[in-house]
Amino acid sequence: MDIQTANTLFTGLTLIANTALIALVCVAIAVRTRGRARSIGERVLAVVGPRAYRLALVVALVTTAGSLFYSEIKNLAPCVLCWYQRICMYPLAAILGVGVLRRDRAAFWYAAPFVAIGAPLALYHWLLERVPWLESSSACSTTPIDCASPYFQELGYITLAFMDMSAFLIIGALLLVGRAHSRSAMEVPT
Repeated sequence: MDIQTANTLFTGLTLIANTALIALVCVAIAVRTRGRARSIGERVLAVVGPRAYRLALVVALVTTAGSLFYSEIKNLAPCVLCWYQRICMYPLAAILGVGVLRRDRAAFWYAAPFVAIGAPLALYHWLLERVPWLESSSACSTTPIDCASPYFQELGYITLAFMDMSAFLIIGALLLVGRAHSRSAMEVPT
């Protein structure tokens, strides 16, 4: 696969992840309302909830594979911030994989810290690429691979850092949906 095809593929997946994230936020809001919106939101959560950790695992695996594709196959050396993001993303594939295999509801607690650190880190990296004054205040400006210079940019804003941020956010949202579903499944009707 050439790099432009990969960029197009991963950009498409990023747009799907962002759309799913917006949809999940809307569903979360709908569930807190009354009437038809609540009913629709609850139905969506009933469908997504039991599959949430598996979907989060798929996102983590695809993100990890994409990261390795760009660095190991296409030889794009990761910058310092990319390495830190990898430190947060790669374990998610293992943690969520074990959690799914064992049907471990506590997987949320093992995975959440990686998301809570990785998402703001990816946001900072993406902002570093976009805001000139941030670059000069960053320690990354002194490293051999400049964190503020993306290898590519799609649609005027999607870079590797943005893709990673999107992955962390959708994984986080899916973890919350999975946790909510697990908690509601444990509730005993009175």
